[in-house]
Amino acid sequence: MSRLQISALVFGVGGFGALVAATTSNEWKVTTRASSVITATWVYQGLWMNCAGNALGSFHCRPHFTIFKVEGYIQACRGLMIAAVSLGFFGSIFALFGMKCTKVGGSDKAKAKIACLAGIVFILSGLCSMTGCSLYANKITTEFFDPLYVEQKYELGAALFIGWAGASLCIIGGVMFCFSISDNSSKTPRMGYAYNGPTSVMSSRTKYHGGEGDFKSTNPAKQFDKNAYV
Repeated sequence: MSRLQISALVFGVGGFGALVAATTSNEWKVTTRASSVITATWVYQGLWMNCAGNALGSFHCRPHFTIFKVEGYIQACRGLMIAAVSLGFFGSIFALFGMKCTKVGGSDKAKAKIACLAGIVFILSGLCSMTGCSLYANKITTEFFDPLYVEQKYELGAALFIGWAGASLCIIGGVMFCFSISDNSSKTPRMGYAYNGPTSVMSSRTKYHGGEGDFKSTNPAKQFDKNAYV
């Protein structure tokens, strides 16, 4: 159904936007150093840069200038989030071509295949984002609850929740696209044949003569009586 596909497109595109916002955000993990409200200092870290701000309003960010000195889990999360964003972009393009309400994409059968491909791509995008955010969150919680970890401890940032929400929307949109294809296939029209029952030879002859013109019934017995003594 077109309504189901429109809803799936809204979920997929919304999830794709959330993945872009989470990938570019610097609030993957946060911490607060505050002895008072006036001297409070906030530190944010993301996939691409580290930022710090204070209660006076100053805010500074420093990007990661090198790739090889970045920790391994950050590099893995970068790759997963980039893959999620790329898959979400292509999934949105495929969805536009595969929807029944659009005039591009070819026949209905071709559109069904493209829409199914869009659903699979959206699901893969959501799984990549879910894996990347969960990996990063697992690292934060492991360090936070480790009593032997003496360095600065961080908490979960807003970008992780945005990434999880975007991943959920992409997965829901992909599943809805797949269900829309199964709904279309179940409504494929079938040829029906009506059974009229057995017909006699006389009835078939009557229908045949009736198709050519007016059928006049005659009594052969009466004709024989009239011509018997001629």
